[in-house]
Amino acid sequence: MNRCDEIKANVRMEERYAGMSLTFDKNPELRTEIETAIKKIKKQTGMAPQCFDNSKDKTEASQAIYVEFSDDVQRDSGAFFELLLRELKIDKCVHDVIEK
Repeated sequence: MNRCDEIKANVRMEERYAGMSLTFDKNPELRTEIETAIKKIKKQTGMAPQCFDNSKDKTEASQAIYVEFSDDVQRDSGAFFELLLRELKIDKCVHDVIEK
């Protein structure tokens, strides 16, 4: 299932940093699904990335949730991102940074 029209995933990796943004149109059910998936993957992997969103108020038309790793933990971030993409049924990132 390709959900790239619903949820746009972008990954950025640098030395000692890895981040993923998940952008989507205002949709409370979609937000809950993303937040639930992140919690599930955190529990499954035992990893604790920093998570935050860009919305000061949840009524903005376009919203994004960010998942970030820094320091030495970022080395294992790819596995976390891959599991999260699979959980959300996202086939690829917007710029093909992660491929299957």
